[in-house]
Amino acid sequence: MGSKLGDIKETASDTVEILRQLGTPGVQETLDKVRSLTVTVKEIMDTMKSPEWVQSMDNIRRIVDDVNSSSERMQSTVREMKETGVFDEARSLMQSARKTMDVFGKDGGPAGQDMREVLVAVREMIESVRMLTDELKVAASESRNSGAIKELQEATKDMSSAYEAVRRGSRTS
Repeated sequence: MGSKLGDIKETASDTVEILRQLGTPGVQETLDKVRSLTVTVKEIMDTMKSPEWVQSMDNIRRIVDDVNSSSERMQSTVREMKETGVFDEARSLMQSARKTMDVFGKDGGPAGQDMREVLVAVREMIESVRMLTDELKVAASESRNSGAIKELQEATKDMSSAYEAVRRGSRTS
């Protein structure tokens, strides 16, 4: 019986110490922060249950689905372009134009200049098609690996760099 009384006395003493510690300014400050954080989390959870939030999340899901669908269509388009031989024909056309320019000579007068302009135009066209293909591949790959917003941003960057590359290519020709 004496040991039980000692245990009760020790437990009561521990309880008093815990209550005294809970009254200290540091613990009270921490509990106030926890209370404030709990209120903020509850507000966020309530906001997430609102019809506007639910609609926004549904819209984001639809955007992601549309981007993924577009990605698949882009891959299909690239595959069809390869299968139809568009790239090979463009390459052949450029090689033919180069050979024709060689026949006329680089300074072969007006005909040589006309051929040079045709070659430059064909080169720009091939570069544009190649860049479009690269952009489509990148867009398709990224849409699977990341969110819709990031994919859209990357596509915009790719288009800008493609434009700059074509612009630089036309200056050097």
